[in-house]
Amino acid sequence: MKSLLALALACLSACIASAQAASIGVVGLFPGKAVLVIDDRSPKTYSVGSQLAEGVKLVAADNNTATIDTNGKRQVLTMGQYVHHAAASGGSSSVTLQADIQGHFVAKGQINGGGVSMLVDTGASLIALPASEAARLGIDYKKGQMGRASTANGVINVYKVTLDTVKIGDVELHQIDAMVQESGLPIILLGMSFLNRMDMQRNGQQMVLTKRF
Repeated sequence: MKSLLALALACLSACIASAQAASIGVVGLFPGKAVLVIDDRSPKTYSVGSQLAEGVKLVAADNNTATIDTNGKRQVLTMGQYVHHAAASGGSSSVTLQADIQGHFVAKGQINGGGVSMLVDTGASLIALPASEAARLGIDYKKGQMGRASTANGVINVYKVTLDTVKIGDVELHQIDAMVQESGLPIILLGMSFLNRMDMQRNGQQMVLTKRF
């Protein structure tokens, strides 16, 4: 009886989480399967035919695209794209930033649970961290994918990593791509790997970031 009750509760929890799914993102593609992120949860591999949420199903997948059926409407997604599920409940999280005297927006927040200051930079494709900050936050960045980048100070080593969590105010995202730079970067840059999941509204000296997915 206890095992049946536990199973029922687990199924109920799964159904509730599924019914409240706000977004489904594609992070991996294979013939007949797709690796998806649902509502900022950990990536999971789904086979074609899988029910992703109430009224949402993965109906096709190959090396290039995944097709999601949402209440009869099909959307073809490529790597990194998201679909938003209309059945989501609750309001969106948002945070308001105030410009400094130079007109820059600096956000106080957390990366992997550690306190940080981040300069909003829409010109940066990824969150960028100085190596010293990465080390302080316990990020073993040298295990990341190494590359080379040209800067004003010459060509330097950079490392692509994945951050477990990035939080500003009530807005928290998971599994965010970032780059660690070994020199020439004085502050963390809050780049588009975070910002492209926000609605950004500028009103004078204030900027409101509202989580989209």
